[in-house]
Amino acid sequence: APHALACAALLPERVTRTAALVTLAPWGAAGLDWFDGMAASNVRAYSTAASDPDSFTESFIVRSAQIRQNPVRLLDDLRRELTDSDRMVVNDAGIRSMLLRNYSEGLRTSAYGWIDDAIALCSPWGFDPALITGRVLLWHGVKDVFSPVGHSRWLAGQIPGATAVLEPAAAHFDALSVLPGILNWLLDEREHPPERPLPAPAPG
Repeated sequence: APHALACAALLPERVTRTAALVTLAPWGAAGLDWFDGMAASNVRAYSTAASDPDSFTESFIVRSAQIRQNPVRLLDDLRRELTDSDRMVVNDAGIRSMLLRNYSEGLRTSAYGWIDDAIALCSPWGFDPALITGRVLLWHGVKDVFSPVGHSRWLAGQIPGATAVLEPAAAHFDALSVLPGILNWLLDEREHPPERPLPAPAPG
């Protein structure tokens, strides 16, 4: 999501609408406790990526090799910190199969895409979200522990054209269920926002 926001800020002549799901806010955002509500594993990973990127890189190269051999390992690692809502999503056989395929493809040649993303997310963004002029939809599950909802709340207060949809019963992986609504909103040429841009995630 931060990469999409970067395009919105730096390519305003080409980007008219932007959707950011379960996004993080800029590292060091004023007035935001960046780690508040975040799962311990993510706190450790981002802290190390920010303070010692070489050590972070080495550890993730090892971890990615283990996951490449057995992608289920990453799901097992995540499962320890999943909320009840996320657990219901990940327990779906179709979703689980899709996640495993994505993990395998993402790490097929190396861990460096994952490493670069993590380091970028805890580095200066290089643009001010307040300069985004197009319309922005921020979707976030309030129970998200991987990217806490406070990040979207912070961005909603910074981006002039932002609409925030914060789902009280949803968590991180519930974002998958709203993708069709997100795409419809991005393609909608109407100027006025609908009363509710997206449906709530289906109850488990």
